[in-house]
Order: sequence, then C-alpha cells, then structure tokens
Amino acid sequence: MLYRSIIEELDKWAASKNRKPLILRGARQVGKTTAINQFSQNFDHYIYLNLEIEEEADFFGNKKTIHEIVNTLFFVNNIPEISGKILIFIDEIQNSPRAVMMLRYFYESYPEFYIIAAGSLFEIMLENKQISFPVGRVQFLYMYPLTFQEFLLAKKENLAIEALTTISFPDYAYSKLLQLFHEYTLIGGMPEIVDNYIQSNSIVTLNPIYQSLLTACIDDISKYARNERMRNVLKHCIETAPIEAGKWIKFQGFGGSSFISKDISEALKTLERAMLVYLIYPSFSVEIPAAPQINKSPKLQLFDTGLLNYFAGLQKHFFKYDNLHAFYRGVLAEHIVMQEIIGNDMSTAHKPHFWTREKKQSSSEVDLVIPYEDYLIPIEIKAGKTGTLRSLHQFINQAPHYFAIRLYSAELKFQRTKTPDGKEFILLNLPYFLAFKILDYIKWIIKNHSSL
Repeated sequence: MLYRSIIEELDKWAASKNRKPLILRGARQVGKTTAINQFSQNFDHYIYLNLEIEEEADFFGNKKTIHEIVNTLFFVNNIPEISGKILIFIDEIQNSPRAVMMLRYFYESYPEFYIIAAGSLFEIMLENKQISFPVGRVQFLYMYPLTFQEFLLAKKENLAIEALTTISFPDYAYSKLLQLFHEYTLIGGMPEIVDNYIQSNSIVTLNPIYQSLLTACIDDISKYARNERMRNVLKHCIETAPIEAGKWIKFQGFGGSSFISKDISEALKTLERAMLVYLIYPSFSVEIPAAPQINKSPKLQLFDTGLLNYFAGLQKHFFKYDNLHAFYRGVLAEHIVMQEIIGNDMSTAHKPHFWTREKKQSSSEVDLVIPYEDYLIPIEIKAGKTGTLRSLHQFINQAPHYFAIRLYSAELKFQRTKTPDGKEFILLNLPYFLAFKILDYIKWIIKNHSSL
C-alpha cells in the first residue's frame, strides 16, 4: 500500500485541541479513500460511509436529528456504546447536501468524534445546489497525485530520499535523482498508475489505466453541467486540456473550438473547482503581495503530468533524448515543477503565480514567483543545463532584494553575478527535482548570504 504524506497532516489534525470536522479535497482517484483507510488504523472504531450508495446516503434523511443519525450509525456498525477514539469517514459527501449541513452538528454535539468528509466534486455541488455551508465549523486539507518524494518512497529508494531532503544537496546523488525524476515525470503520480508501474515496470501496460482515468473524469464532471451545451463544452475542455497544458491560453477558441469565451471560462473554472486543472495567472509585482491579474490570460496546469504525457502522445518520445525535458518546447519541466509546488502544500488551496512586466506586447516572463517573508523570489525553470535569464534580470532590476533561483537539469551551483544593467545579485542554481524543497532553499540562501 502506497504511503502518503497526507497521513502526517491528518495526525496533526487529530492531535489538535481545536479540532473541527475535516473536509479532504482532491481530484477523483488521487487516493483520498485509501489514505483515510490507512489513517483509521489509529482508532478504536471506524465507521465508513460511501454516499454514492443510496442506502448509506439515507442515514442523513431530511427529518433525522444528529442524535438519531449517530445512534443509527452505531447500531448498524455493531458498536455498543460511545467509547474510545471514533473516526467517521463520510466519502463522496457531494452526493448528500444534508450530510454537508450536518457537519456543523457533529462539531457542536459530538466534538469527541473525529469526522472526515471527502468528495472530488465538493465545491461544484455546493455551488450548483446552493447549499448552506458550515463556515467556521470545518477545516480543509488538500490531496494531490503522488509527489516525487512519495514516488521514491513507493519505489523503496530510501537513500535517494535521504539525499533529496539533505540541504545542501550532495553532488554524488545528482545523476541517479535526475534519472528517477525523469521516470516520475514520465508516468506521473496517480496512485493506480504508480502502483501498477512498480509491479510491472512497463509503460505499455499502463495505457488502459490512463484511458479509464480520463473516462471517469468526463463521466463525473458531466453530471454537473447545467445543460447539454455546457456538457459538450466541459467534455471538450477536459479532452483538450492535456494538449494545451503548460501554455498561455485564451478562452476564445480554446483547443481550436468555436465555443465562446464565456462558456470556455465557465468550463475551465468548473474543472478547476474539481481540482482537475489549475489556471495559473500572472502577477506584475516584484514585491509581496503578488496579486494575480485575473483579467489576463492564464497558463493552464493539468493536475498530473503523467496524464499530460499520455494524452498528448509524448511518452514514446521520452526515450529518444538524453535530456528528457528538452523536447515539447520545455513545457514538461515547468509543468512538473508546478505540480510539485502545488502538491506539497496540503494545508491551503494557494496557487503559484508567474511574473510578467506590466507593459503591452511585453515578452518578459519569469516562470514562477514565490513569497517568502518580506521577499518575492523569482524562479526560472529551464529544460536543459543552460538558457538565457533576460526576464529574470528584468525582475531583479526592479526588485528591492538580490535573490533569485534557477531550476534546471544540472548540479547545485551558487553564483554571485550581475544583471546587464549592473545590479549585483545572488543566483542559486538547483536541479529541478528539488522543486518541492524550494522554500527550504530560499530560507537557506537568505540565511547564509544575507549580504553581497
């Protein structure tokens, strides 16, 4: 069974004195149910409800009080009395508006219970059915496909994990970690894919699983289209997303369609609420806060790079290149880094931003900006070992600090350098498989190089 880092976050939640019912958000089939089943081993009693099953959804009938619901659950599960640590997991909660409303009463009447709910289309259901949500009485955690570190754990690469988490990263581990990262980028982080790949060590055997994942996503999301036209728009967007992922997109004519901008925008934002895609917006700022410019065109991020590779037909090309990120216009390097940044933040739904100059027709773009304390750190992502830093230099010229990072396919290297305009700055070059440790490296560089 694949171990997931979300277990550590669940342990923190369970130990909190101010614990509230927890809603675990995540796309379909990222492993939410499996993770909670693992977590349940820490409890004396575990009640699992799947509200896709009509009989189990009926526990939350309209006229039942919270006490009646609890008594029924205990009776059906043959639990004689309320004693010990009790975990109740309400899966696919989006199928019962009543169950969502009852979360507040679990919090108020049974604070000793450990209540977790999950649902891949939770936000869409709330919006479409106009459900009264118990604001302030629940907590959230967010679950994503396996990160690179979880992938290494699944492969039992314990020494690789030790090297990966050592700051500063040891040079001797570079070649092997790069190879493993390319392997991870190739297949992605969907649990069923990773599990089957580790058992078979074959890419070809994974094709039916990739296809079934797409089919399940289309079937799921189509249920929440408000009419037949929007159902067609959603289907087009989810089928086209792997081709457009990593690019700066326009809603009008998205994916070569004739759908109007308003419909594409609604569909993509629906997919984003389902955590299947992310719309990554630019920021004009070189200081915190980095406010996203949501009136500008975003970049499109698919929730899993392995799915991008499969549906865009890229997997067969991986083995033709020494540098596996040197093809497809360098899109994969940036895409997998974004996936690592998003996937390692399980406590918020915060999305990263990229930077561009507030100037019409400007081609200047820094791939990623990360806030850290009083700094907004620019990060360039390069597919290979070299590349120009023109946009990074423009950011540094305007920024009130002198720190920058390049993620690329070479060893860790520290540089004191200058922009063409003569401003001195510190550039930390990191192999891109260290993306998940980016905040630790930002802290490290600022602490150890506080002055030029």
